[in-house]
Amino acid sequence: MVYLDCSGIWFGSYLDEKHLFEWAAEIPGFLRWEQDTLVVRSRISEASLRNLLSLFSRYEIPMAQLAQFRTIKNEHWFAAPHMYWHKRVFGGQQPNQASQRTASGVR
Repeated sequence: MVYLDCSGIWFGSYLDEKHLFEWAAEIPGFLRWEQDTLVVRSRISEASLRNLLSLFSRYEIPMAQLAQFRTIKNEHWFAAPHMYWHKRVFGGQQPNQASQRTASGVR
């Protein structure tokens, strides 16, 4: 399981907050919410990771914690420097310099 900190979010309205929790729950790999922490499976699909990227971007949730989902299989698109999330996930590092951690522990 992976625990993603989603604390400190400012919501525009009650429905905005409601939609965050509902949207997250619709992502395959979602397990549960533990207060302000999103709990997901250690291994998630490309579609699920893209949904998390979008969700975290939309709600301005710190995206660096998503770097742990980088694997050999997805790094060609996930760690690509031209992607809108690259700097927010990997801190502006080039893909070959980014953290070698992965959700599966294997590179």
